[in-house]
Amino acid sequence: MRRRALVTGGAIRVGQAIALSLARAGMDVAIGYHRSGRAARRAAAEIGALGGRVTTIRANLADPAQARRLVQRAARALGGLDVLVNNAAIFDRTPFATTTPARYDRLLGLNLRAAFFSSQEAAAMMRRRGGHIVDIGDAGAAGPRPNYIPYTLAKVGIESLTRGLAVALRSRRIAVNCVAPGAVLRPPRFSQARWRKVTRGHAGSGAAVAAAVLFFATCPRYITGQVRRVDGGEGVTR
Repeated sequence: MRRRALVTGGAIRVGQAIALSLARAGMDVAIGYHRSGRAARRAAAEIGALGGRVTTIRANLADPAQARRLVQRAARALGGLDVLVNNAAIFDRTPFATTTPARYDRLLGLNLRAAFFSSQEAAAMMRRRGGHIVDIGDAGAAGPRPNYIPYTLAKVGIESLTRGLAVALRSRRIAVNCVAPGAVLRPPRFSQARWRKVTRGHAGSGAAVAAAVLFFATCPRYITGQVRRVDGGEGVTR
């Protein structure tokens, strides 16, 4: 029986690489997206050409109710759910002095709260067969980023969420792990010069992150509660 996976934020960038990797490994895939409908359809066409079942589902994960419904709709479309990848995130600049409560709540809501409630719903779907939840963190989240504090709070929280859920769900045979990428794929607002300065000319790829996600999406469920950095060894040198 083919396994069934939902990738939130699966239409573009790293999320798309993850969705395609899971499809190439023989999984049916649901692509969650918010504003990237055209990219979601392109990714779905590529997955469909591989012979797998695929669906695209629009949802604003800043709304917990929509996060739950996304999981429910994915499970209905695919006939169940075996893998959830909590990838959807936003990386907005939020200087400390000018960040409003609304912007703070938006960052925490999409980058952390959505993963909590998506996982809650997915765990209910996986109750009978078990499954895998893979969270996407950030290898640099623990470091000082004064202009991105809400984002880093959320990504540090993702690692805590991973470990907490790993314990909470192990009796249900649901493994929960986290992939924490380093510098991969230049953000659209970064110039090439700024990107080279940030990465010191050593950036990774979406494929590297996808390979780590695929491992955690298929590994023995005894492997749980782990955070795997995919950062080109940057963490070793700090």
